[in-house]
Amino acid sequence: MMHMLLLGKIIMRKFFAVVLTLLAFGFLSGAQAGTITARISLSSQTMTVTDGLFVRHKWKISTARRGYVTPTGSFRAYWASRHHRSRKYDNAPMPYAIFFKGGYAVHATFDLKRLGRPASHGCIRLHPSNAAVFFSLAQKYGLRNTKVIITR
Repeated sequence: MMHMLLLGKIIMRKFFAVVLTLLAFGFLSGAQAGTITARISLSSQTMTVTDGLFVRHKWKISTARRGYVTPTGSFRAYWASRHHRSRKYDNAPMPYAIFFKGGYAVHATFDLKRLGRPASHGCIRLHPSNAAVFFSLAQKYGLRNTKVIITR
């Protein structure tokens, strides 16, 4: 019986040592492992969301209208704000905002008739239900595992 207790203690110590090592190296966290990627096409005004190799969603969006710019390139999300309002554009609502570069974000819009064509000041605008899904995915995977890739 004493031998079993000793063996149990050794196994538990090894288990905790492995868990602490995984935590220290970032392999265990609240976010799901993997990457979520939003691929934005300025020419087709669409956003395709992939989870690894699988396409999960494809949505109509609005990006920068004439006189404004949506940046191109590859970015990582760095901040999420569920009820954000613009400081630059008259306190305009930007619900489900996922910021990826300066003041640029993927966020919901209520101007639904303009989805599918350029209409924003530079942000990527989505239908509110789609923005809520992307916001939830970014939280699930973690912001550091959320990529935004914008191409012409």
